[in-house]
Amino acid sequence: MTEYKLTEYSHGSGCGCKISPKVLDKILDGIQQGSEFPNLIVGNDNKDDAAVIAIDDDRAIISTTDFFMPIVDDPYDFGRIAATNAISDIYAMGGKPIMAISIFGWPIDKLPDEVGKRVIEGGRKVCDEAGIPLAGGHSIDSPEPIFGLAVTGIIDRSKIKSNDGARVGDKLYLTKPLGIGILTTAEKRKILRSEEIGVATELMLKPNKIGERLAELSGVSAITDVTGFGLLGHLTEICEASKVSAHIEFAKVPVIDNLAWYLQQGCSPGGTQKNFDSYGHKISQLTKMQKSILCDPQTSGGLLISLNPAAEEEFQGICHDYGLEIEFFGEIKGVGETQIRVL
Repeated sequence: MTEYKLTEYSHGSGCGCKISPKVLDKILDGIQQGSEFPNLIVGNDNKDDAAVIAIDDDRAIISTTDFFMPIVDDPYDFGRIAATNAISDIYAMGGKPIMAISIFGWPIDKLPDEVGKRVIEGGRKVCDEAGIPLAGGHSIDSPEPIFGLAVTGIIDRSKIKSNDGARVGDKLYLTKPLGIGILTTAEKRKILRSEEIGVATELMLKPNKIGERLAELSGVSAITDVTGFGLLGHLTEICEASKVSAHIEFAKVPVIDNLAWYLQQGCSPGGTQKNFDSYGHKISQLTKMQKSILCDPQTSGGLLISLNPAAEEEFQGICHDYGLEIEFFGEIKGVGETQIRVL
């Protein structure tokens, strides 16, 4: 079979395809919910990762969708990454995924059926590994390849981890290093060095299943996953929802090795500047390096966790169970003139 490089068929890639926060706010401005739904626990008010609706006094259903254009050339890996990314939103709320359906757009006049089949097979593989059925979906003939999932999850109502839970004094943690957008841009430009081949793909394929376990820990105040808006964008959403600010120590933020070389080659995705244009006025002054890393769009990025320091020991025990060794890189503060201060 002829080798097809999927990134050559899309103008954007991964979560970098997202509409910028600034533009999205304009689109959604003034749109009101037509009716009241008392059992809707989490809607769009706080820009959470998923919607949550109560089904009885104890349980709630989580609903989310996520899809994008190819971030890698291999169709099977594209399907796996897109599925991992979509399921992550359930984990970011502290929930357990129970079912998924696919969202599939394919340029049938440009790419053969068997390539599309590999994309769906990759998505199904990840669903199998997550213990959920890929129970169907919807497809369209589209100008560019698109794949993702709509995922349903379930959660104990007392364990929901939403954006509005962060409290002053909490410590901030991140479960995956930043820089995925930088490396995938380098790969698309065909200048990825041998030592970095596969690094971004391996990170994107790592599930955020730890979120389901962290829901059991009351000291975890808030969780979100870091994706297209970059670390600063998603931390801004937590700060706004929780009515707090944050200080972060740039030197402690986990990053992929050797990013400086790629930034010197100009491997910063277009989404980085769009992100900064959307929320840069809420951030303290940044160096060029800080902006390039902290605003870098992530695809299937890690979980950003706001933790009460009293729960540190138990939290680290859970991280150890998942093979994670992470340290805090920031702290939640009271409301200040600057929403996020980078030190």
